[in-house]
Amino acid sequence: MTLQLPTETDPPMTHSAQPKAAAAAAPQGASVAGRRWVVAVSPRNIGAFYVLAIIIVVFSVWVPGTFPTSATFKQILDSNAITAMAALALVVPLSARTFDLSFAYTMTLSGCVAAHFVVSNHLSVPLACLLGVGAAFVIGVINGIVVVVMKIDSFIGTLATGSLVQAFITYFTSDITINDQRLTGSFSKFGQDDVNGIIYPVFYALVIAIALWLFMEYSATGRRLYATGFNPDAARLANIRVDRLRFCSLLVSATIAGLAGICLASSLSAGSPSAGTPYLLPAFASVFVGATQFKSGRFNAWGTVVAVLMLGTGTIGLGLASAPPWAADMFTGVVLLAALGATGLQRRSLRAGRTGSLAAVLRRFRTAS
Repeated sequence: MTLQLPTETDPPMTHSAQPKAAAAAAPQGASVAGRRWVVAVSPRNIGAFYVLAIIIVVFSVWVPGTFPTSATFKQILDSNAITAMAALALVVPLSARTFDLSFAYTMTLSGCVAAHFVVSNHLSVPLACLLGVGAAFVIGVINGIVVVVMKIDSFIGTLATGSLVQAFITYFTSDITINDQRLTGSFSKFGQDDVNGIIYPVFYALVIAIALWLFMEYSATGRRLYATGFNPDAARLANIRVDRLRFCSLLVSATIAGLAGICLASSLSAGSPSAGTPYLLPAFASVFVGATQFKSGRFNAWGTVVAVLMLGTGTIGLGLASAPPWAADMFTGVVLLAALGATGLQRRSLRAGRTGSLAAVLRRFRTAS
């Protein structure tokens, strides 16, 4: 196909023809915008919003006296703020196809370290919290050495690191919760003070989500992280420093987990040697469900936040409905399996689409030749 440029002999477009061209282009632009809007609000793109709406309707009918209230809304936000921080800690390493199963133990360690320095060493609260986050950062360095330098699979390596961290916590605390009157003062304000009933960790999680969104979507490093996660070999061929990105992703994960652990210890006014463990499954469930939202198989901050709210709303609704204790874990497990299945289907369809488009290009090339 050749491109024919207008010549001097071609008649110029008249003023009457210009509105006709604009009128013809306007419906086409409107149809494109309409299609984009349909895709944006489709269940495949924001299915968690529809599930969340269904959950709200079901529990509003099931327990109408307690669920559809502002107090319940605040309870959902407050009780899931630390879960959101824990899940957001996983967004960066998972985007680089790197698991961090030690984050829950890192949360416990940072909280216990901060509480210990406040109680035993009488350090100021800001300095003790800084040391707690520093301990978490050290765990991130160890994870990076194990996974990147020693070339151990991240799933196995971080699981082993987490076990070692838990053993150290047990030795460090003698498996006894750190309690003291000093932890009920300014230390507890960090995670218990609120603004109109919404505690500070909700705002911490929001700030972290915004920072991760800006970093992953609008920075070159964020795009390189996604490239590393989708195809590490191709990323290396594109001169992307894959190992450095994976190492740094584990540092980011540990640091955010350390902040979450400080908030958890502050909300408990204690350093519990097992405080972070219950967050392992909900955090992974939230981040994998979030990967099915907005970005079609890409781990992202806002999808993770929506997934946390969806899972948290279901869990609190079950509690208000006096469901059996096992119902919340079953709900989380079922949602996680569904999310993993949806993510797998999306990735297979994307790969099939890419393969089909490549085959079409090859067919056109052979026909032309």
